[in-house]
Order: sequence, then structure tokens, then C-alpha cells
Amino acid sequence: MPVESVSRPNEFPQAGGEMGALVRAHDWSRTPLGPITGWPAALKVTLNLVLASPESMFLAWGPDLTFFFNDTYRPILGPRLSWALGAPMPELWSDVWAQVRPSVELALSGTASRFDDLPLTMARHGVGEETWWSFSHSPVRDEHDAVVGLFCVVTETTQRVLTERMLRAREAELLLITDSLPLLIAFIDRGLVYRFANRAYEDWFAMAPEDVVGRHVRDLLDEAGYASRKDAFAKALSGEPARLELDWPCVDGSPRVADIRYLPRRAEDGTVDGFYVFVLDVTDRKQVERMLRETNEDLERRVAERTQQLDQVWRHSRDMLCVADFGARFVSLNPAWTATLGWSAEEMMAPSFLDLVHPDDRDATATAMSGLERGESVVGFENRYRHKNGDYRWLAWNAVPRDGLIYSVVRDVTFDKSQAAALATAETALRQAQKLEAIGQLTGGVAHDFNNLLTVIKSSTDLLKRPELPDARRLRYVGAISDTVDRAAKLTAQLLAFARRQALKPEVFEVGRSLGAIGDMIGTLTGSGIAVDVRVAGAACYVDADPSQFDTAIINMAVNARDAMSGEGDLVIATAEAAGVPAIRGHSPVPGSYVAIAITDTGAGIAQADIERIFEPFFTTKGVGHGTGLGLSQVFGFAKQSGGDVAVESELGRGTTFTLYLPRVEAPLVTGDVDVEPEALVDGHDTCVLVVEDNAEVGTFATQSLAELGYGTVWAANAAEALVELARDAGRFDVVFSDVVMPGMDGIELGREIRRLYLNLPVVLTSGYSHVLAQKGTSGFQLIHKPYSIEELSRVLRRAASRRWHRRIMPEV
Repeated sequence: MPVESVSRPNEFPQAGGEMGALVRAHDWSRTPLGPITGWPAALKVTLNLVLASPESMFLAWGPDLTFFFNDTYRPILGPRLSWALGAPMPELWSDVWAQVRPSVELALSGTASRFDDLPLTMARHGVGEETWWSFSHSPVRDEHDAVVGLFCVVTETTQRVLTERMLRAREAELLLITDSLPLLIAFIDRGLVYRFANRAYEDWFAMAPEDVVGRHVRDLLDEAGYASRKDAFAKALSGEPARLELDWPCVDGSPRVADIRYLPRRAEDGTVDGFYVFVLDVTDRKQVERMLRETNEDLERRVAERTQQLDQVWRHSRDMLCVADFGARFVSLNPAWTATLGWSAEEMMAPSFLDLVHPDDRDATATAMSGLERGESVVGFENRYRHKNGDYRWLAWNAVPRDGLIYSVVRDVTFDKSQAAALATAETALRQAQKLEAIGQLTGGVAHDFNNLLTVIKSSTDLLKRPELPDARRLRYVGAISDTVDRAAKLTAQLLAFARRQALKPEVFEVGRSLGAIGDMIGTLTGSGIAVDVRVAGAACYVDADPSQFDTAIINMAVNARDAMSGEGDLVIATAEAAGVPAIRGHSPVPGSYVAIAITDTGAGIAQADIERIFEPFFTTKGVGHGTGLGLSQVFGFAKQSGGDVAVESELGRGTTFTLYLPRVEAPLVTGDVDVEPEALVDGHDTCVLVVEDNAEVGTFATQSLAELGYGTVWAANAAEALVELARDAGRFDVVFSDVVMPGMDGIELGREIRRLYLNLPVVLTSGYSHVLAQKGTSGFQLIHKPYSIEELSRVLRRAASRRWHRRIMPEV
């Protein structure tokens, strides 16, 4: 039980909180100091100073260095706390005494000393750990100016030191990534001075990046080059992205076309402090575009020249020729259509030709028709048409719009597609290269995928607006929107995992138990043709990581192994203790206590040329439609963000082993608390929520949705407005629901302020992406990820509101 902290008049010490009470209750007659009544005035004065200080302080008095400390210092002692008061300092801190003794003796000789970020190896929790401290040792003198002890002001800086180390490591990794990208990357400040440049500057300017940094752009560009970019510079510095395409000859004089993008960067106060530069060599792409234009122009010329022979070509061509209108009906068909599809010309011209298109290809066909209506030519478009016998044939279209009609040359490519495996592989490689290129520009790839998802959502919402829409189709479009949102959320989570910007929810769990729980699921995913063997180490191995992301990483690697074995083989998942992380991808070995989870398959293996790229986002060796290329990048991001790494060993024809390394931790203390998941709230409750959201659309949606569930809501557009509402009457609220990323004070800072002012008022945070969460965590606040369902939000708010605070609690003065 805590010691009674109330003192009586004339008792010493009068203040000091918990430690003041412990000093008064301690039996000092058994110590060299004797009873308190006989203590010298210098000791009492100094001890009162230490006990009353809000800083973490201790006092060592007399020849034995009898130890005193204040309430703020208590957490530092750990398991020593129970016997620390009155103990000799050399015994109390025996594990670090050799390191601090010189400064202690210096203080006892009358000279003060200070140390910043001093490393100390101490056993606070039973094992030696490396810690860092900032502290000062100052002599204490009595009324005769004699040194009778020392006092110390101390702050632990371990977390800051480790964080700074991690940031430096991440900066080094980011530099390696930017230097390896095939594009020019830089940052230019408002004075048009380079503050960062990647290794590509050696190819574009024949200058090392370290020679570029600090130079003005005029030092690298001639007058014509500066003039052509001047307006784009001004636009970027005004806060708008700028893009231009310029002829930019290579250093050797050969022609080159550059796609240049300037993206403004804003400081914390919202002002633009400079802009990023991304430059991509698009010479090859421009050449392909020119060749395509020339091909189309040549085709039009030849068609015009041979109009007189068209009738013969029309009747005898093995290619299918047709004329159609924009109402999706054939106007004229040559005999090749009947020979290919079995329908007579009259049978095909009567209905809409979309009725013959495969259902899965109708949307793409409608999109191609829209392009033709805008006057665009269609080259190499493919879809499937139904044969009269019920089969489908693949047709390749070259079509041009002319005078309100569509003229097309169509070829049956069904056989060609079955023989085009090599071409498909090349196209897949090209798409992967384009996606990697887009990731390097921080644009294209993600925007492309999201635009595809948004297209489904937008199309579905447009169709839902139609009043005559049948219920069955309405449900189908609603389902399409829901499924697309889930896919978008999954894509976002995978990208954040690779970028190590996801807000993880780490907890201590036993690896073997987790693997056992998902073992049956892995067996279901891999199929009956693959034998799954889960081998768990004898000793329990605990890690501190996000269990959901851990399960996802294991499943991603298992699915990757399944695909490598084509549905047949052996899959072994084994855990073991590891004394460190071996040298991986050129990095030095990392010693320490780790848990290694190895996933070994008997599949085809990975080519050495691909091993260095398998963790890149969007890179995949699978066929088209069989993988996004984000599964292994999620594993890599999760491992790195959890303080570990992932290694791969493979040989063609002999299988592959992925090994996930995670730092091992001690087993958690077992408690009797059980967190019961509440049901979603329903109408009729009186829960009141303060919604803090700077986005008007999201704020309106959240308050309206909560109102539908019976909540009372008050909406604040930012943290400042929220604090005003709380100051007006905090007792009316049961829970605060706040976004994380907001202008001014963010959600984490707001939650801390509410915790300080209104101790028992629950705070629930929400975010779709936040560097604040990725770097600092949630600070103990519950987090719900965007996009969230209203049912999920209701459940989380009910859990928080179930711990309802006392409505009459007032802010601290």
C-alpha cells in the first residue's frame, strides 16, 4: 500500500509527495544518519529542494553516500525501488558504479560535472541493457563550506538516442534507393539552390551529387535552359505542381527528351519552402509514339489510295472488315465474319453487336467505343465474340472513326493468343518496369491502380443514381463499391507496409502459438497437393509486433511458395532462436536475440537476377492477373518496421527459403483482464461524441452516420475548436473521436492535451496514413484505420464509451 503522504505541522519533510511520506516513515535510526531530528540543516535544506523539484533528482549524502530521491526519479529505479531509500549509492547502483564513480568523486572534491547522452550498461530488468543518460553531479556544501554530499539532475535519453540512430539509418537507406532509381531526383529551396541531388546527376550533368548541392540552378543551366524552366519554377514555388517536356541532349550530344516534374513541399506552417524535382528520360517512349502516329497515317493513306480496289478486298479478305455506327450496330460486314463466327450478316446486323460480346469484355468495349466517339483511333484492341455454336473467339480490332461511322479491320487471334506466351511474358516485364518507374516518380503506379478502383466506384455510383435501376442491379453495384473499397484499403496497407509508414499495433505474442493458429488456414490456401509441416521450437519465443501484420506476412510467403510449387510439393514452416541477423543485401550482421521463422518450399526456385528485386513493389515473376507484386514488399516493410529483416535463399529447381527475423522479447505478465468485444451501438442510447475532423466531407459523413445510430454529436473542424468545446462543458461528452493529421495541433497532440486536462475522457483516433503514427505510435490511444465501416466505428466508440468518465470532472488549473 502507498505510504500516507499527509504530514503534520513541524514534521520534516513537509512536501515531497510519495517520497516525502517514505522519508518520514523510514527508520533512520538504523542508518549512519541517525534519527531525522539530528540531521544537519544542510541535509534538510538540500533534501527539501530535491523532493520538491519536478525534475528527476537524487541526493547522495555523507561518506556512505546515503541515497535519497524524489517522486519523478522513482521509475528509473525499476526493481531497486523497494530498497533504494537510504541505501549506499555504490551498492544501489553497483552495475554502473565503475562508470559514474569518477564524476561522483569529482563532485565530492568540490567540482561539478555534466554529461549528455552518456552510455551506461545497467541491469534494470534482470539483464544488462545499453542505456543513455544526460545528468549533472553537483557538490553539496554545509554552512562551513565543506562538501558533505552531491545531488544529481538526471534525464534518460535512451529513446531519443535510439530514435536518432534509426532515423539516420533510414536516411541512408532512402539515399541508396534514390541513387538506384533510373531518374533524376533533387530538392531545390526557395532561393533556387540545390539542397539534395541523387546519383543520376552524374549522368545528366557529369557532376557528382555532392558537387551539385549548394549550387544555384543557374550554375548548371545555360540561359536558354533557365528561361525554359523559369515559369515552372515560379509555379512550383507558388504551391502548384508543374510539369514540362523539354529536349535535353545527353552529355555526349545525343538527343534526349526529358519529362520534368516539380512538386512543391510545404513546411509545418503551410508555406512552400522549396520543391522536389523528378526528371525521367522519355526518349524511347516518344519514339514509339511517333512510330505509332506514322503507322496510323500510313494506314489512312493506303486506304485512300486503294478505295477503288476495296470491293475486291472486301469480298475476298480473310480478315474481317466492317462498318458500324455509334449506336453499336453493324452497318456492313464482309463474308469473313460468317466464315469466322458462323452467323449470317443479317443475323449479326439485327441486334446490337454488344450482345455478341463476352460479358466480361463489354465494359472495355464500351470504353473503346467512347474513344472512337471522341475521334480517337483504336489499334490492337481485343475482345471476345460469341460463335454461333456458343464458343467465344478472340478478335483483334483496328478501328478508325470517319464521318459518323466506324471502319474496322478485325482479325481472329484465338490461335495466336494461345501461342503468345513469350510475348505475354515480355508485356508483363514491361508493365512491371513501368510500375517501378512510376513508384520512382512518386506518381503513376499507385495513381493508376487507384484510378482503376475509383473507376469502378464512380461507375457504380453513377448507375445507382438511375431511378429506374432494378433492386438486383442496385445490390450488385453496392457490392462492387464495397469490394472495391476493400481492395483499395488492402493496396494502401501493402504500400504503407513497404514504405514503413503504417501505424502498427504491436503487442507481445508467442510466435509458435500464432503459427499454430493459422496453420489450418495455410493448409487450406495451399491445397491438398502441398504437404504443410509447421515446426515450432521447444522454448516459447515471444516477439513485440503487430500480430495481424505478422499473420499477413506468413500467409503472403506461404501463398508465394504455393505458386512456386504449382500446387504440389512440401512446405515447411519452422521457428528457431537466432543470435542475430546475418549479413543481408550488403548490410553488416546485426547481433542480438531474434526469432527466425523460415518458410521453405520445393518449388521452381528464383533466378539470381530476380532475387535482388523480389521485394520491390509491383515486381512479380507470376503471370498476368496472378499477383500484384506487393505481397513480398509487405513482408519486407513489416520486418523492417518491426526492427527485423527478411532473407531469401534460392536455387533454380531446388526450391526457396524465406527467413523472417524479428527481435525476441521477454514473456508478458499474465493479467486477469478480459477485453470483451461489444456489439455495435443501436438506436436509443445517449452517447455524446465530440468529432474532430478538418475535412468537411468526412466530418459531415461521420456526424450524420453517428446520428443515424443514435449518437449525439458535436463537430469541431480542428483541435483548437475541440478544446474550446471541451472548455465550455466537457461533461456532456462521453468520448472524443479525432482525425490524426490536421493543420496546427495534430490528433496525437490533441489527445495528450485532453488526457492532461480531462484525465478520464476517452479519446479514439482515426487515420488512413500518418507519418506521426508511423514514427511515434498512438501514445496509448485507440486507433481505427480509414477507411472504416460505420459498424466498426460504432463498436470502437461503444468500447471507449463503456469506460465513461465522470461527467463533473473539471480541467486542471
